[in-house]
Amino acid sequence: MSATTYLWKGKTAKGESLTGEFEATDKAAVGEYLRKRRIVITSIKKKPKDIQIKFLQKQGVSVKDLSVFTRQFATMVNAGLPLVQCLDILGKQLDKPFFKSVVLKVTADVEGGSTLAEALEKHPKIFSDLYVNMIAAGEAGGILDVILNRLSVFLEKADALQRKVKGAMTYPAIVLTVAGGACIFMLMFVIPVFAKMFSDFGGTLPAPTRIVMGISDFIRGYWWAILGGTIGFTWAFKQYRATVSGRRNTDRWGMKIPIIGTVLLKSAVARFTRTLGTLIGSGVPILQGLEITSRTAGNRVIQEAIDETAKSIAQGDTIAAPMKESGVFPPMVVQMIGIGEQTGALDEMLAKIADFYDDEVDAAVDNLTAAIEPIMIVLMGTMVGGMLIAMYLPMFKMSSIVGG
Repeated sequence: MSATTYLWKGKTAKGESLTGEFEATDKAAVGEYLRKRRIVITSIKKKPKDIQIKFLQKQGVSVKDLSVFTRQFATMVNAGLPLVQCLDILGKQLDKPFFKSVVLKVTADVEGGSTLAEALEKHPKIFSDLYVNMIAAGEAGGILDVILNRLSVFLEKADALQRKVKGAMTYPAIVLTVAGGACIFMLMFVIPVFAKMFSDFGGTLPAPTRIVMGISDFIRGYWWAILGGTIGFTWAFKQYRATVSGRRNTDRWGMKIPIIGTVLLKSAVARFTRTLGTLIGSGVPILQGLEITSRTAGNRVIQEAIDETAKSIAQGDTIAAPMKESGVFPPMVVQMIGIGEQTGALDEMLAKIADFYDDEVDAAVDNLTAAIEPIMIVLMGTMVGGMLIAMYLPMFKMSSIVGG
């Protein structure tokens, strides 16, 4: 089910009126979100569609954009500038219209008496739960500049990790696309020329040649069915992945793919430990930290393991024990988290694990690239070379007949 943006109104326990918007699958999810924050709901309704806003939202705000914004914000706050002035300066200098409009709205809300966390919470498309909760912890503890610095470091590392994983997946995708495109071009436009020449010559063609010509005829005759089937399969896969079980199964299958699965698992572990360590180090309670980390895991298998861990902790268990039972996390991660719990330095231990797995992702990406290059070369050579050989076999036969 696709998410919808809802506008809500409510009151705090002190009677203060609050408004905001939240993206969810239905009203019940919005209600649950508000109740967790102890907000008494007065109304929830769908946000009217606005073409201009939708267009601006499609421009998106990348992790890098948010990272740069947070770093500049931290520098200004650390320099002693008033909060409203910092936001006003940052908002006016932003290039992306949607991001700019959001920051200026946050500025107006803060100027009107809202806390920074409350103002940011109204814009979940840009400022995640992790971001908002860390800002709230910083405001409560009077260490907003420290928290902003931690957030900027976290976002910079998250952006670097994201780019590494994307880079690892982009190379094989490009090579396969080029190889597939070259093969389809030959089958649709080059092979038919040879086929006509061979039909004029007559005689029985070698089996490889007949196979290639048959594939060419099939693609040229039923290209519309192949295209429709591809589109249908892609749509069906997306629909399946949109379900809870589909997301779980595809994420589990992805982690089992040789080499690629290693990159996916290690990047998920790095993201989990970095996020949880940053939250705990900023004063966010462990259960709340796990809840936020679960939603930002990016992998359904990891997410469910985190949820089970949170349930066990709520019942008085340690973090390491349920993580070990899940069978998802590597033994080293479980052991180091256990040591962190025993020594009372869990946030530091999580940061060390994240640093270690960032390096592991680098190594895994290098291994992936090193392994894929020869595989891609062999694959392209087999596909293109196989077709060329199949087409040249009859020519050898023709030359032997003419020579005879």
